[in-house]
Amino acid sequence: MKAIVSVTGKDRTGIIAAVAGELASNNTNILDITQTIVHGNFVMLMHVEASDSVDLGTLGDKLQSAVKDWGIVVHVQHEDLFSSMHRV
Repeated sequence: MKAIVSVTGKDRTGIIAAVAGELASNNTNILDITQTIVHGNFVMLMHVEASDSVDLGTLGDKLQSAVKDWGIVVHVQHEDLFSSMHRV
């Protein structure tokens, strides 16, 4: 299944590495990634693909745990939900 991962928070070294490492350890492939810094705030969107056996809620919890001490916020949404929410 495909999902969108959003990551936001104050910029610091290691955010991408922590999130990408956790995705890799959960057999989740990064299909596309974009990130930027806006006034010292880190913003990243990732389009990922996980096996159907991966629970997105659990994956989100694991990603959030990987950056919990940094004040970073991570959200994981199924691609269909994300697309529906952003359709005009």
